[in-house]
Amino acid sequence: MEVNVLDIQGKETGRKAVLNDAIYAIEPNDHVLYLDVKQYLANQRQGTAKSKERSELSGSTRKLGRQKGGGGARRGDINSPVLVGGARVFGPKPRDYSFKLNLKTKKLARKSALSYKAQEQGIIVVEDFSIETPKTKQILAIEKALGVEGKKVLIVTAEENQNIFKSARNLQKTEVMGAANINAYKVLNADVLVLAENAVKVIDSVLTK
Repeated sequence: MEVNVLDIQGKETGRKAVLNDAIYAIEPNDHVLYLDVKQYLANQRQGTAKSKERSELSGSTRKLGRQKGGGGARRGDINSPVLVGGARVFGPKPRDYSFKLNLKTKKLARKSALSYKAQEQGIIVVEDFSIETPKTKQILAIEKALGVEGKKVLIVTAEENQNIFKSARNLQKTEVMGAANINAYKVLNADVLVLAENAVKVIDSVLTK
């Protein structure tokens, strides 16, 4: 698959970038995508939710009423979950939500996400560019020239570039990441994938080895 390489003014450079069919033209695997997105979101969870159990509440341990014959649910002390202000039964405890996936599974998920994006014609390849000093206006100008202004945009550079990252971090719908770090969730969440020319080569080397 070949796509035209644009410059940051949105004009064709006359060159074409080859998108590897083994990555961008495969039959997407929806179940693998589900697993990879689930893992990414699970890994973002802090897992610090905590509610107090019966033994952790302060209060008298005196038995409030007789065990039977009261006409209601049996209850012991004032911390009983039956009562208002009592402890919570089986409440959340701090836990680790993360889980592991095989490397082959993660690679297939990324390929599937990129393949879906290619089917939607949501991939734009631009020549490599740099920003000397962080300026949000420059990223906005590039997006406007490429016709993706107002859309969710994922800009993928060959390697992590702090100036480009800092220029885009104030934009709610724009995200920047290095080609080696892309994941299925970020690709699927974006409306448009803007790939730097050398980022295409990095993605090829990462997902085909």
